[in-house]
Amino acid sequence: MAAPVLAGCSRRPQSLAYDGPPVTGIVVTKAARRMLLLSGRTVICEHRVDLGSNPVGPKRWEGDGRTPEGFYIVDKRNPKSQYHLSVGISYPNAQDMAYAAALGRPPGGDIFFHGTPPDKPRGTDWTAGCMAVSNREIEEIYAMVRDGTPVWISP
Repeated sequence: MAAPVLAGCSRRPQSLAYDGPPVTGIVVTKAARRMLLLSGRTVICEHRVDLGSNPVGPKRWEGDGRTPEGFYIVDKRNPKSQYHLSVGISYPNAQDMAYAAALGRPPGGDIFFHGTPPDKPRGTDWTAGCMAVSNREIEEIYAMVRDGTPVWISP
């Protein structure tokens, strides 16, 4: 029996497949706390995101509580994440590593889009630098987004 299909931004369980338009890019605007999933130039999904606990400015080193800014790609996923599900990005890139090295600090890593535990209220910046959405939203994102998808995070 085939799994039911997830189309667009419907709120369906993680076990569903997605057969809508391909997600060709993800744009996060930190100031607006918005993530857009794009197919070409068309927005197919929009989500509110919670950011790192110190959200203003780009991530500079491990432990600074900031969410990165710049160009990355989706490069991993974790179906057993402590935050329900998670989709990882390629932070740190070469520029991030060079900046941290110039400061004599490690750049950190493991930046993800992920769900939200019950003890964290939505609408607050609480992560260590990741971008959090609701658990239902991360199920949708996990089904829609493929490894290699470009991610642009702007201030």
